[in-house]
Amino acid sequence: MPQEIPLTAVPAVGVPNPSAVEDSELLVAVIPAVQAAGARMLELFTSAPHYATRDEVVAAIHANDAESLAVMQPILAALRPDAGWVEDELEGGRLPPGEWWVTDPVEGNINHVHGMNDWGVTATLVRDSQAVLTVVHLPLLGQTYTAVLGGGAFCDGQKLETLSPKISLDSSLVGTGQARPGESGKTFERIGASTTLMLNTALVVRVSVPATLQLLQVASGRMEAFWQFSQVRSGLLAGALLVAEAGGAVTDIHGAPWSLESDDFLATTPTLQAQAVAALSQID
Repeated sequence: MPQEIPLTAVPAVGVPNPSAVEDSELLVAVIPAVQAAGARMLELFTSAPHYATRDEVVAAIHANDAESLAVMQPILAALRPDAGWVEDELEGGRLPPGEWWVTDPVEGNINHVHGMNDWGVTATLVRDSQAVLTVVHLPLLGQTYTAVLGGGAFCDGQKLETLSPKISLDSSLVGTGQARPGESGKTFERIGASTTLMLNTALVVRVSVPATLQLLQVASGRMEAFWQFSQVRSGLLAGALLVAEAGGAVTDIHGAPWSLESDDFLATTPTLQAQAVAALSQID
């Protein structure tokens, strides 16, 4: 049985990856699959939504997922025939040993069905619970973010670095958000308490979904921190690898290495990691 390797923290640049060359070659084939799914979702996108009830919204979300997966899943499955496929995008926790595709067919699906712009398509290959490559495509912007473990993070071929010059949270733009509908009351309390705390600590707090799009901003050096109380893999794995490979810090809110078993998540610039941990670790 392969050794189970936790998805560890910061920074991932330089983490040994014996399969880095093979993973980079695979990435080249994954990119067009994710972009093709994104093109399909762009065809279905409208800025004039017409859903009136919860059932209608949920049905539209499921229909979107089916459309995207119909394009992306056969290609990814053919690229890695022995890899498992995580069917439930809202699942959390560790995965069995071996390779698994963790995708979000429409990351920010709730935004897509409401005619808003913050959505994309993601695919991440996880090997023994370690994310080894990811692709995030934003069809409305025509941007594609990629990362390979140990190989850096990129946007359309341009290297990403968490180069924010901020040295204090009181000058920083930070963010959080809800991972999924129907979280526990305790989780909602933690979200509220942490948001209030950061409103009194940071310059501006952005509360929005999806997580991945905020993590792209951290990886690009445009935001200084993002945290979430969640174990949802599909919303964190892609962004976590991109932030880490861009030189950022990925931990839980207490500063411990983040893994698929962590109860919470924090991504920051290295300069502000200690300040963010000191603030958020006050949340029970």
